[in-house]
Amino acid sequence: MVLPRSMRLQGHKCFDHLHRSGSRYHSHSMVLKVAKAKNQLLKPSKFMHKEISCRCAVAISNKVSKKAVIRNKLRRILHQHLRSRLAEKKQLSNKWALLSLKPKSISLEHLSLLQECDKLLNEAGLLL
Repeated sequence: MVLPRSMRLQGHKCFDHLHRSGSRYHSHSMVLKVAKAKNQLLKPSKFMHKEISCRCAVAISNKVSKKAVIRNKLRRILHQHLRSRLAEKKQLSNKWALLSLKPKSISLEHLSLLQECDKLLNEAGLLL
């Protein structure tokens, strides 16, 4: 199961904002960027009026794996993990997050990836 459309972050303007003004948190195999939300950059949708939790995106480049099947599997695992951790936290509705995997991440087990993700979410103050 992936993030509901209301929690997913999409659109190049949103990603540009995250890259320009986001705070960065690094670990061995991933980078988390967190920025204050700018809802005017979002594409209009039926979920705009609802107060939801932190909007999130997961980026996995070809450098992690050349196989789309592997990248998509990692993306689904991380989306589900973010959804389970952040879905009910309404106090984070003014935050956007981008999780990017580094090429070294392919050699790690899924459990250790999720532990690193939790560590970064803690550092960023998203797990309260």
